[in-house]
Amino acid sequence: MNFSWILCGILLGVNFMLVLKILLMKKDLDEVVVEFRNCLNRETNNLITIPTHDYHVRKIAAEINTELKLLRKQRRKYLNGDRELKEAVTNISHDLRTPLTAIYGYLDLLELEDKSEDVKFYIDQIQNRTDAMKQLTEELFRYSVIASTKEENREDVILNKALEESLLAYSGAFAQQHIEPIIEMPDIPIHCQIDLAAFNRIVSNILSNVLKYSDGDLYVKMNEDGTILFANCAKGLTPIMVERLFDRFYTVETGRNSTGLGLSIAKLLTERVGGQIKADYKEGKLTISLRFM
Repeated sequence: MNFSWILCGILLGVNFMLVLKILLMKKDLDEVVVEFRNCLNRETNNLITIPTHDYHVRKIAAEINTELKLLRKQRRKYLNGDRELKEAVTNISHDLRTPLTAIYGYLDLLELEDKSEDVKFYIDQIQNRTDAMKQLTEELFRYSVIASTKEENREDVILNKALEESLLAYSGAFAQQHIEPIIEMPDIPIHCQIDLAAFNRIVSNILSNVLKYSDGDLYVKMNEDGTILFANCAKGLTPIMVERLFDRFYTVETGRNSTGLGLSIAKLLTERVGGQIKADYKEGKLTISLRFM
C-alpha cells in the first residue's frame, strides 16, 4: 500500500516536471517568435537571443539566425543591384538626351531645304521615331527620379475633383481614339490625405495604359470609400499578361513606344502613399482598381 502511494507520488512529480518543462519551452518559443518578427520588421543587424538553457530551443534559434544572416546578405545584394540599376538608367537617359538634341537640330535644318516627296516621307519617319525615342528617354528618367525620391507632400485632397481634372486633361487624347468615357462619381466630396502630384501621376499612367490597350471604351467609377475603378475592353491581352502589367520593363507586344514603366511607376507611387493597386482580367475586360483610404 505504501509502495503504491510512493509510485503515485513519483508519477505526479514526473508529470509536474514535464508540464513545467513544456510551459517553459512554450514561453521560450513565444520569445523566439517575437524576436524573429522584430528582426524582420526592423532595419537591424541583431539576431535572435533567448535567455534559455533548453538545447532544442537554442538549436531552433541558431537555425533561424543562420537563415536571417543569409536573408540579409541577399537583401543587401538586391538593394545594391537595384541602386546600380537606377543609376544606370539615370545615366543612360542623360546620355541619350545629347544625341537626341543634335538629331532635332539637323531635322529642323532639313525642313528648310528643298526636298522631294520621298525625302519628306523619310524625314517624317525619322521625326516620328525620334519623338518616340525622346518619350521613352523621358519615361526612363522620370522612373529613376521617382524611384530614388522618398519625400511625400501629403495634403487634404478631394479625390472626385482631382480625378475629374485628370480625366479632363486626357479628353483630347480620348477623342482622337474615339473613346467616350463613362464616368460615375459620388455626389459627396471624397476627402483623402495624399500627395496630389503622386495621385495625378498614378492616374495619368493608368489612362496612358488605357490609350494603348483599350478596344475603344473606358468606364471609370469612384465609390464612396475612395476606391477608383478603371475598366476597358482589351481583347489583345491575356490573364498572364495582366499579371505582369506592374512589372518593371514588361511590355505587351501590341504596346507601341512603351518602356514598360508606366504601371510600375503607378504601383510604386500608390504603395508609397499607403494605397493599393490591382489589375484584374475577366471575359476580355481589364479592370484596374485604386484605393488610398
